[in-house]
Amino acid sequence: MKRLFVSSALAMLCLAMLPSASSAQEKYFATAGSQVANTDDEGFIRRWTVLEPISKPNRSNTVFTDTYLREVFAKEYFKGQMTMVPKDGQKVKAQFEKVEMPKDYRRFDPNAKLKVETGTETLKWHKLDSKTFNLKLLRFGEHHINRSYGVIYWTFTAIVCDEEMKDVRLSVGSNSASMWWINGEEVLLMSGDRRMVVDDCMSDRITLKKGENIIRGAIINGPGMSDFCVRFIDENGQPITKGITIK
Repeated sequence: MKRLFVSSALAMLCLAMLPSASSAQEKYFATAGSQVANTDDEGFIRRWTVLEPISKPNRSNTVFTDTYLREVFAKEYFKGQMTMVPKDGQKVKAQFEKVEMPKDYRRFDPNAKLKVETGTETLKWHKLDSKTFNLKLLRFGEHHINRSYGVIYWTFTAIVCDEEMKDVRLSVGSNSASMWWINGEEVLLMSGDRRMVVDDCMSDRITLKKGENIIRGAIINGPGMSDFCVRFIDENGQPITKGITIK
């Protein structure tokens, strides 16, 4: 009995030490203000408007092939998906998928076909300033709608260039797979089960126009952590830290 009491007390102590969703939100994010933001000292863009995660169950991240990703990201989950300029607090009706997993996982056949249900739900956009160079999507999803795995995150930001910038590359690290667009054009597809690694993939050389440029990203994840980081690299392979502001 004594041993059981001690074990229970230790378990309760460990749970008490875990950060709550609210404290995690305060640790990783700040609500973006009305003033424009700059990149950080290493060129990372930390201001993003992120939609609460859309449910898209995947039992494994190994399914994230180029073909699968293009099919999934081509689907319209909400109106204005590739054209809207989302505002903080704006709501959209989004299509989602869910599956009912078996209660007894010991008898679960990983190759079994699961019944997929579809529907629509209201999700909200949140404009955030990340306190770390990589935006912690898992923490974001946990905090806002208690949804962590089997999801798609849609992200948006608008940068303003002082002058035209030629021969730059979009440099991204994401967990897990993702696709990225600039001014409506696809510039990068990152397939496979991957961890977030700085400068993991880069786009071909592109030109950022003087004035506003729109960046959209879609990140999909099954089980495990989820985050991303984005910056631009100049023609000499150096991060761009000047001449760009974020709205």
